[in-house]
Amino acid sequence: MKTTKFITAAVALMALVTFGSCKKNYTCTCTTVVAAGSADETHSIDNATYSDAKKSCNNYESQANSTLPGGTTCHL
Repeated sequence: MKTTKFITAAVALMALVTFGSCKKNYTCTCTTVVAAGSADETHSIDNATYSDAKKSCNNYESQANSTLPGGTTCHL
């Protein structure tokens, strides 16, 4: 009984690790708000893990806030 629970847990853990780190395509959506209104812009982040895509999206936000007037927020 304990052996089957161990095997089941091991298989579940392996599946989580295998599928959790898959590289996928993500879309980062950025919204910039200025006095006259707001504008949305999307960026494709291809063949990346979630954490890498999140970092790239955060970089888009940082770059936009350093070069454009107003406030920009980005999310996946």
